[in-house]
Amino acid sequence: MELRINQKTYQVDADADTPLLWVIRDDLGMTGTKYGCGLAQCGACSVLVDGNVVRSCVTPVAGVVGREVTTIEAIEADDVGKRVVSTWVDLQVAQCGYCQSGQVMAATALLKQNPKPSDAQIEAAMVNLCRCGTYNAIHAAVHELASKGDA
Repeated sequence: MELRINQKTYQVDADADTPLLWVIRDDLGMTGTKYGCGLAQCGACSVLVDGNVVRSCVTPVAGVVGREVTTIEAIEADDVGKRVVSTWVDLQVAQCGYCQSGQVMAATALLKQNPKPSDAQIEAAMVNLCRCGTYNAIHAAVHELASKGDA
């Protein structure tokens, strides 16, 4: 099947119900998207599909045929994604970093859809788990970006 990932087209030979995560990591070698729980609970596997956050560990690869998938490897090609990554670095958000690719994907999707989200909207969108507990830093980074208004 043909997939469009990070603005490139790939031919993959996978069962239709194979989770997108495994195609991205194992077949295409893009290891920035992480396996966390396999149950769509933690968000470590978050990617963007047509600009929306999707848990790739439970998304069948056949479900993204004909759609645009963006992984952490290409997030800086997007102006908002680039600003998110820059702010993450400037504010030293990451501790161990394992969940951060998913956090960056969630923040990018939020700020692209709503450049000036309210506290409640940030809380609702930034639900990925972080075992290191960097939630305050994550929220501070999103607030910083939102205060600029043009995320």
